[in-house]
Amino acid sequence: MIAQLEQTLVERIDKHRIELPVLPQVAGRVMALANDPSADAVRLSALIHQDQALAAHVLRIANSPAYMPRTPIASLQHAVAMLGMSQLSEIAVTVSLKSVAVKIPGYEADIQQLWRHALASGAYAKEIARMRRYNVESAYLCGLLHAAGKPVVLQAVTSIAAEMHIVLEPSTVHAFLDGYHPHVGSLIAIEWALPPQVAEAISYYRIYEQASAHKQEVMMTCLADRLATFILVPDSFDDNTFREHTVFADLNLYPNDIDSLLSLKEKVLNLVDTMAQ
Repeated sequence: MIAQLEQTLVERIDKHRIELPVLPQVAGRVMALANDPSADAVRLSALIHQDQALAAHVLRIANSPAYMPRTPIASLQHAVAMLGMSQLSEIAVTVSLKSVAVKIPGYEADIQQLWRHALASGAYAKEIARMRRYNVESAYLCGLLHAAGKPVVLQAVTSIAAEMHIVLEPSTVHAFLDGYHPHVGSLIAIEWALPPQVAEAISYYRIYEQASAHKQEVMMTCLADRLATFILVPDSFDDNTFREHTVFADLNLYPNDIDSLLSLKEKVLNLVDTMAQ
């Protein structure tokens, strides 16, 4: 029965009969604005203001301990002045993407776990990029969206299982997610017209040696994913196993660099907790 379920899943993916999430209009426009050299704070705050719920959520996060404003932030213009355009764009994109999270009865905890992993990966990708003097905003998007296909695969698998009256074991679900999320994620990247480095990170972060045009971003995403797993699921692998991965050497990171990244655990978890609410 599981083989039949997998065959049905593959057919639906190949024939584009799998339901992909719609990119929120604000998220798409904020991403475009973030990549526009002529963009300014007035345009960004005006764009966020178009969605009052989003504006309120962005201000709440901007005032949280995770961003440590020196004084209370009262408006979006004030938020831009305090945090900068790139950080405010990051918050706005993240909040609007959370609004399209799939809802699957009985799998609420799984969806929340996937979202927390995405947030932690985004936060760590920024720190790795900062350490290696790469584009921080681009790295954040790569980390945040590298496993965007997982919730979609979860929705498809649970739907097919219900149609076939199959009871799914957690291990079976996780195997499907791991096996098919890069393919589905690449479909999302096309549908959402994501930047090429983000699309490449989605497809190749686990096999970064096969990446071509954006190998550095893909390697940083691989490490961000590993760091996120290490801090969110402490028993996933021990410290030695974590440090032995080839990505550290390939990124020219040394033991003290690894220690620096691991020392950011509380900062990253604080950000994850703030964004996940």
